[in-house]
Formats: sequence, structure tokens, C-alpha cells
Amino acid sequence: MSPRDIEQQTFDIISCFFEEEQKPVCHRTGDGGIESDGPGDDDGFDPVLIADKLRELADDFDVTFIQPHIRKLQEAVADKAVEEFARSVDSLCAAQRAEVAPEMQLLRASMALGLYIKKTCPDLRPTIQSCMAAFINTRLAGWINQQGGWDQVTMT
Repeated sequence: MSPRDIEQQTFDIISCFFEEEQKPVCHRTGDGGIESDGPGDDDGFDPVLIADKLRELADDFDVTFIQPHIRKLQEAVADKAVEEFARSVDSLCAAQRAEVAPEMQLLRASMALGLYIKKTCPDLRPTIQSCMAAFINTRLAGWINQQGGWDQVTMT
């Protein structure tokens, strides 16, 4: 899988991660199931399912480690937000026991931080959405590619 494909998939997943239920690319069916529309539906890649799994990882992450970093993110100017987001994720990972691979720890912490900011600081949503995609594409795209793409990443 090409790095470009990983970047596009990451963008799609982060978009679905931040959507509530109304976007055509990311929506749920009336019977409670999840469905994605658009190119690549038959290739096993489903950004909605992956976003839901990432949301579950984020929900499981201990929120007490996130709150101290929120103040720093709120104070950061827009052009410094990506750097502060990366520092916050690194700090969150350093504060946790290494129960999973470092890449999964980075993914878990970044998704938890993004979800927390989405819920508590809605005005930062566009900035954090860009920060998350940039962070994942910079720090984890190679690892995601080694796994065979997003649909092959084991989310535990």
C-alpha cells in the first residue's frame, strides 16, 4: 500500500472519528449497523468501523492523564498546535505503562486526546482534526503501512 493511500485513509478515518452521524461518507444505517459510502467499499477498508474502534480505544484511555495537557493545547497558538499535540501525546505515552506496542500507545493516546478535545473544546475541533491527521501521518504512517493498512491494524 502506498504512503499516499495511508494518508488518504488516515484523513477519511479522522473525518469519520470526528463526525457525529450526518456526513454522507460516514453514517450509520437505520438498524444500528455501520455503513460507509464512497470509493473502495469492496476492499475491506471501512473508515467508519476503524473510527469506531479508535473511539473505543480513546474512551478506554484514562482521562486523568489528559486533563493537564488540555490547558497547554488551549493556550497554544494555531501554528504551534501540531507541535503541542505531539508533545502532549508523547507525554501521555511516557506517563503510561508500556502494555502495548509503542505505535499502538501513540495511536491510543492521540485518539483519546482528540476525542477529549472534541467533547470539551468544540471550537478547537478543526485545528485538532488537522493536528491528529498530521501527527498520525508523520509518526505512524510507516507503521500503519507495515501492518498492511488501516484495515489490518489490530486495535487492542
